Amino acid sequence: MKLYLDEDVAAAVAESLRRRRIDVVTTHEAGNAHASDAAQLEFAAAAGRCLVTRNVRDFVALALQAVQEQQPHAGIILISSAYRGNEIRRITEGILRIIEANPAGLEEYGVRYL
Repeated sequence: MKLYLDEDVAAAVAESLRRRRIDVVTTHEAGNAHASDAAQLEFAAAAGRCLVTRNVRDFVALALQAVQEQQPHAGIILISSAYRGNEIRRITEGILRIIEANPAGLEEYGVRYL
């Protein structure tokens, strides 16, 4: 599964995932810092990357909108507020569990919660 980390996910999470040989790109690396949430999801979808974000409320709404408008994406992983932003190891391990459970990637429109 290829990942795209929203700007609200610590860059250290990307580094930790890369050490485990996960293909990951951050919004900053892609030149998309400060782009709208809709633009972030559109970029991830076009790149075939599952979007990872802490912005649960807005991306739940975007996931529903994508279904309504039949705009498929490569999945969204939502990091709940139960995870503090500096809990790099816990977040990384949670993402890895989702990857292991979905070796072929998430289905179109798929959403998973950490």
